[in-house]
Amino acid sequence: MTEKVTCFLPCRQGSQRVSRKNIKPFAGFSFGLVEVKLRQLLNTSNIDEVVLSTNDEDILAYANKIKNKRLRIHHRAGNLSSSETSTDSLVAHALELIPNGHILWTHVTSPFINAERYTEIINAYKKSLLEGYDSLMTTTKIHGFLWQNEKPINYSRELEKWPRTQTLTPIDEVNSGVFLASSDIYRKLDDRIGDRPRLYTLDRLTAHDIDWPEDFILAECIVREGLLPL
Repeated sequence: MTEKVTCFLPCRQGSQRVSRKNIKPFAGFSFGLVEVKLRQLLNTSNIDEVVLSTNDEDILAYANKIKNKRLRIHHRAGNLSSSETSTDSLVAHALELIPNGHILWTHVTSPFINAERYTEIINAYKKSLLEGYDSLMTTTKIHGFLWQNEKPINYSRELEKWPRTQTLTPIDEVNSGVFLASSDIYRKLDDRIGDRPRLYTLDRLTAHDIDWPEDFILAECIVREGLLPL
């Protein structure tokens, strides 16, 4: 794989659950999750360019102070910046901004996917393409009793009512940490993964996503306890 890897970092203004989630002070970083994520991405040597797409004037002002040729800042239009904007619309937006090469889609809300992890994931993606996969996305294994429509979906109570959790068939949960695919996949399938994605497992702490107020608190506790580096 010789084409460049470009990161697509969507970051809209506002948050329905955590006020100013993306830019409120976090774990000693005065500009919060955006500051953490841009530092991580720009420290990842095998990411050629980072495209920050945002409609937040405060984020734009902060990012414009960063003097790094690998950072491209896009002022996103209002019609692509509401809580109602679909992921499908953002897929088309990402392709418009990054029409060539490989697109690594990530979020500021995954603060524990750091530069070292991004490097590992990109290298795994390159290897996966040689093995017949066409894309990659990060997942977390769920080892638990999962039910749907009032029935278990990953074990049979006819065989064993309460099997040991270690013996349950694990289910992959998409954690939205990283999606990696070529721009050709975006163009052909209107999607950020292909027909045969490599599922790249992250442990639960590394995959921690900040969506709710308690997620923000837990993430700061993880940093404070030194459990994971940013």
